Amino acid sequence: MMKTFDPKEMKTAPLHGLLLSAVAPRPIAFASTINAQGEVNLSPFSFFNVYSSNPPIMVFSSNRSGKTGETKDTYKNIKEIPEVVINIVTYDMVQQASLSSVAYPRGVNEFEKAGLTMLASTMIRPPRVAESPVQFECKVNEVIELGDQGGAGNLFICEIVKMHVDETVLTGEDKIDPLKMNQVGRCGDNYYIRLTEETLFEVPKPVTTIGIGVDAIPLFIRQSKILTGNDLGMLGNVTQLPTPEEILAFCTAPMNALYLAGNEEERIGFAKQLLVSEEVHRAWCLLMAATIQR
Repeated sequence: MMKTFDPKEMKTAPLHGLLLSAVAPRPIAFASTINAQGEVNLSPFSFFNVYSSNPPIMVFSSNRSGKTGETKDTYKNIKEIPEVVINIVTYDMVQQASLSSVAYPRGVNEFEKAGLTMLASTMIRPPRVAESPVQFECKVNEVIELGDQGGAGNLFICEIVKMHVDETVLTGEDKIDPLKMNQVGRCGDNYYIRLTEETLFEVPKPVTTIGIGVDAIPLFIRQSKILTGNDLGMLGNVTQLPTPEEILAFCTAPMNALYLAGNEEERIGFAKQLLVSEEVHRAWCLLMAATIQR
């Protein structure tokens, strides 16, 4: 059973809580800004993502206070100086990032309150967070105000003019190693998530190939109570079914004898085990062997 919620009939606080818990984890924009008087502000925002590569655009939102409707210092600073550094938050600094979110009086330097190091930017005025392994210097092209009530967002459309990456998180191909980044994401309430070897997994992207689709999978496989939607998605992501020669080679290999000995349901269960090990082709050979012998 699904419980339905109407945003128009909800108060801001519980709606906010549902949104943040449902849309998670979210990356964190650790935004450093500066006002016309040269006062620096630093604050984390999890309404954030990258939206374009050419031009390179990031967007984050600084919402109005749910209690007072007041805009945050980040908004006020950007309205004066439309520049921002978006620093990436890692596990090693997540407590400091959280501390910087305290509603200190305007003009207080959160770098100092959080014990973080200011590092001069190369093309804009706000400083970078030296402890962050990836820093984006950005010009703010546009501010989109979504409302004037408490909880209303202010979207900052940020164009990256310079990107700095710590060499220790790079591979030899100048790609970022996600495990070396040790990045964190924001969930609902007080929860965060840390990117670790245990939580990281790969899903091959169907960008250069066209999968056969779940609808092309034989009905008895699709209707199996053993295979999940994820299992079917893996099976449907192949470009073609195994050839008769490949199926025969699978069936005659001694190492596969155990898989072929059981009934249809047992074979599907073995195929699921192969999918867990990401042996999609072998799983398909087993399933097709079962079909041939029906």
